[in-house]
Amino acid sequence: MIEAALKFLIQTLGNLFVIAVLLRFMMQLFRVPFRNPFAQFIVALTDFAIKPLRRVVPGLFGLDLACLLLAFVVEFAVVVASYWLDGFPFALAGGRVWPVMLGLGAVRLLSLTVYLIIGLTLVRAVLSWVNSNNPLMPVVYELSEPFLRPLRRVVPMVAQIDLTPLVLFILCQLVLMVPILALERALLGAL
Repeated sequence: MIEAALKFLIQTLGNLFVIAVLLRFMMQLFRVPFRNPFAQFIVALTDFAIKPLRRVVPGLFGLDLACLLLAFVVEFAVVVASYWLDGFPFALAGGRVWPVMLGLGAVRLLSLTVYLIIGLTLVRAVLSWVNSNNPLMPVVYELSEPFLRPLRRVVPMVAQIDLTPLVLFILCQLVLMVPILALERALLGAL
C-alpha cells in the first residue's frame, strides 16, 4: 500500500517536473517570448537545476541540451524508482538491465513529449473557444503552431472550422500506439 502511494507520488512529481523542463526546451526552440507570466513560472520552476547543468553541458545548434539531459535523467530516475518499488530484482538481472532502463527512460520521455503536444493543442482549442485574451494563449499558440501549421497545408477548413487539432490528436495517438508502444514492448521483452 505504501509502495503504491510512493510510486504514484514519484511518478507524478517526476513527470510534472519533466513536463516543465520540456516546456522550457520547447519555448527556447520555438522562440516563445519569456515576458509572459506562464513562461516566467516555467523558468523559475526549472532554473535551480538547469543553470548549474548549463555550465557542464553546452548547447548545440541553438538547442538547450541541458534541458534535454535533465528531462532524460529525471525520467530515467522515475523509471528506475518505479521498478525498484515494484520489487524488480536489479541484482539478479545482471548488466543488461541498465541499458534497458536507459531505453525505457528515453521511450517514456518521447511518450511524455507526445502527450505534452496533445495537451498544448487541447488547451489552445479550448482557450480559442472560451477566452482568446487569456495570458496563457500566446505561449500555447507559439508552442502548438509548429505542429499545426504543416497540417493546415493538407487539411482544408470545413465550414470555417479548423480541423487540424483533431488531425494532430489522431496522429499523436497513432505515434503513441505504434512506434512508441512497440519500442517499449521490445525493451520490456529484453528484461
